[in-house]
Amino acid sequence: MDPQDTSAERTLPSTAEPSAGTASAASDHAAAPGPSMPEQAGQLLGHVAGYIAHRTIELGLRAGLIEQLARQPSRTSEQLVDDLDLDAFYVGVWCRAAFSAGILERAGEGYRLADHLDTLLLDGDSPAYVGGMFPLMLQSELFDRFAACLHSGERLWWDETSPEWIARVSATGRPFYARLVPDGLARVPGLSAQLEAACTVVDTACGTGAGVRRLAEHHPRCEIIGVDGDAHSIEQAQRMVEAAGLADRTRFLVSPLEELTLDEQASVVINNISMHECRDMDRATAAIREALAPGGWFVISDFPFPETDAGLRSVPGRIMAGIQYFEAQIDDQLQPRSVYDTLLERHGFVDVDWFELTPVHAVTSGRAPD
Repeated sequence: MDPQDTSAERTLPSTAEPSAGTASAASDHAAAPGPSMPEQAGQLLGHVAGYIAHRTIELGLRAGLIEQLARQPSRTSEQLVDDLDLDAFYVGVWCRAAFSAGILERAGEGYRLADHLDTLLLDGDSPAYVGGMFPLMLQSELFDRFAACLHSGERLWWDETSPEWIARVSATGRPFYARLVPDGLARVPGLSAQLEAACTVVDTACGTGAGVRRLAEHHPRCEIIGVDGDAHSIEQAQRMVEAAGLADRTRFLVSPLEELTLDEQASVVINNISMHECRDMDRATAAIREALAPGGWFVISDFPFPETDAGLRSVPGRIMAGIQYFEAQIDDQLQPRSVYDTLLERHGFVDVDWFELTPVHAVTSGRAPD
């Protein structure tokens, strides 16, 4: 597979431009007075403040300041200096910036983490974890390489990215698996009973194995097969399940999803936040349909890219628009969720349904006919 190939063989439904809504709403929007210059300036400066908050959080994570405040909920800047052997003046600057961003709250003479931030920023196994987003957004593969290739439009593929990028992406994918397994899968009609029985579950685009491990832990009667096109990620995944003592119920296959072939048909195939990256979503879906036993489930867990202007300007929409900077470099884009309904129905899946787990996480499912 050539990551530089942008020929007609790359058949991916393009992300539709979000719609403004009804004609009446569009007319009302056009007639409404625009913001004043001070209002526009305030919005722009709000973006600067958000950037400062992002860098403050990332620095606090990298330097151990946030973790230390989670361990000892009330610390003065002087105590943090002694705890972490940092410069007193610099730590004072960080504490004030973190307080201004709502990351810290006053606690007597010192500071504490704001409510829930220990979970949100530090607990990588929590379904609510967002801490991985902050270092991820500073990796060169996202904005820096995009800017450097803005004239050439040069593409890349995952095997050309850094190990640090792979690790950061894996960390941000863990809460998607935490939401999906087991609670999200339990919301797919009829699937829980199948998973409680002995069956084969395939985790496609499994990356470094977080989903394979979680599936094996929560569904001990199932055999879990991890499939990924990147050999380096598969090596890491194998080490992960071996360390967890799950190697006897898991195995791995290096293969692009479009070329997926199994020795025996599976009962469940899952794709977590990667379906939009297929080189050819129709070929991939056809291969999955072939790999499924009659009545088997295909579950797509992915970002639901906004389909309206209002959605695109929401906080989830803005985050997904930022993710597109990397997706464009691997020659794809996040898809509106409804694309997956059409895709599954086109390939003969039945009982197609969907639900939302969070504003940036939707699940679409369908069954192969009996």
